[in-house]
Amino acid sequence: MRRWRHFIACLLLCLSGTLAAASLEGFFQETLGDLREDLAQAREEGKEGILLFFEMDECPFCHRMKETVFSKPEVQAWYGEHFLVIPVDIEGDVPITDFQGHETTMKDFAFRRFRVRATPVMVFIDLEGRPVARYTGPTRDAEEFLLLGRYVAEKKYREMPFARYKRLARRH
Repeated sequence: MRRWRHFIACLLLCLSGTLAAASLEGFFQETLGDLREDLAQAREEGKEGILLFFEMDECPFCHRMKETVFSKPEVQAWYGEHFLVIPVDIEGDVPITDFQGHETTMKDFAFRRFRVRATPVMVFIDLEGRPVARYTGPTRDAEEFLLLGRYVAEKKYREMPFARYKRLARRH
């Protein structure tokens, strides 16, 4: 009897991970590795820009963001309308071409261009290929992640830091 309980618990755990991964299929943009082409696609689709999600496999905070924030239908719908979301593995040797046309690897792109040493890091890129906002660490919840997206979409980063924007948003 004990073995069956253990087997069922393991099966449920595996299924929940599979379902979480399946629910993220539409959230992350499939890329061929040329960020200039991704930027052109964002322009064509009328997006605000690109969100680079710097992550690594062993990062528990990255996994938490995927399971509890990115998997929410309201997050997927809002971000799908406003940004292309591209994951970047900070340990990855996958070749990519950056926004300036330089060929590199995900690992070097993350470290040399954005100085990412810990994950998650979220960098918002405008339609000209310039970074406009950066958030290090996981957001508290889906509501804060949506607020972060609105902060960038409304271009409030030009006026104030995100912490102030967040305080003001809570008052209203």
